[in-house]
Amino acid sequence: MRKRFWVCGIVVSIAAMALDFLVHGLLLQPDYNALVASGLMRSQVDAQAYLPYMLAAHLLIGFGLTWLYMHFSGPHVRGAAGTSLSPGLRFGAAIAVMSTIPGYLIYYAVQPLPAALVHKQLIFSSIAMLLLGLLLAWLDPGRKTL
Repeated sequence: MRKRFWVCGIVVSIAAMALDFLVHGLLLQPDYNALVASGLMRSQVDAQAYLPYMLAAHLLIGFGLTWLYMHFSGPHVRGAAGTSLSPGLRFGAAIAVMSTIPGYLIYYAVQPLPAALVHKQLIFSSIAMLLLGLLLAWLDPGRKTL
């Protein structure tokens, strides 16, 4: 793997964690706090013990998205200049449709979460995936030079 892959993977991992903090740590935190007493969600104090899992998950997200974008959005998609951001939006939308949205729908089917919370998760997390796709298009991990 080229150095560019590793740099892009780290940058996308950090961006994914920042976006998830924005979505789940700030925007949806009141919704999650309302579910702590019922046992559906961990309290913020309890959740701290699971931070290593969150870090691992976001590293996998960052490097997985970078790898997929690099291998499936080659020059034939990016164009000669590689400056268009539209492939990144298409990539982010494809990931949201195949992973983000189905994941939350499955969680909703098996866990008694409020519908309003799931709708917010679907919308905010899909927007985050579009933003990660734009970031990948801008970083262009398939480019030869760092």
